[in-house]
Amino acid sequence: QVQLVESGGGLVQPGGSLRLSCAASANFFSIYAMDWYRQAPGEQRELVAGITSGGSTNYAHSVKGRFTISRDNAKNTVYLQMNSLKPEDTAVYYCRGVLVGIEYWGQGTQVTVSS
Repeated sequence: QVQLVESGGGLVQPGGSLRLSCAASANFFSIYAMDWYRQAPGEQRELVAGITSGGSTNYAHSVKGRFTISRDNAKNTVYLQMNSLKPEDTAVYYCRGVLVGIEYWGQGTQVTVSS
């Protein structure tokens, strides 16, 4: 059973930065595609950023240029560096891993951007 554990969320002022981490208890982590999603209250869950096993990345338009997704296969961990945070980035952030069509989700970490 694959487990994903997110950490690094919290309260930050507008313009600030946070780095989220997602640690995976998975064999062959390097071949998983990994994504970060977020869900704000009353909103649908949306894709924020993704990274393939080969290291290719993609981003939602709303975060492009501000967020960076990366992975450290030696540590079985994927990161989301979030800079220039805005109040509209407030949400629960979830990590997702995908391998041969099977999805695994973490429990989420709250990010609140407020002065």
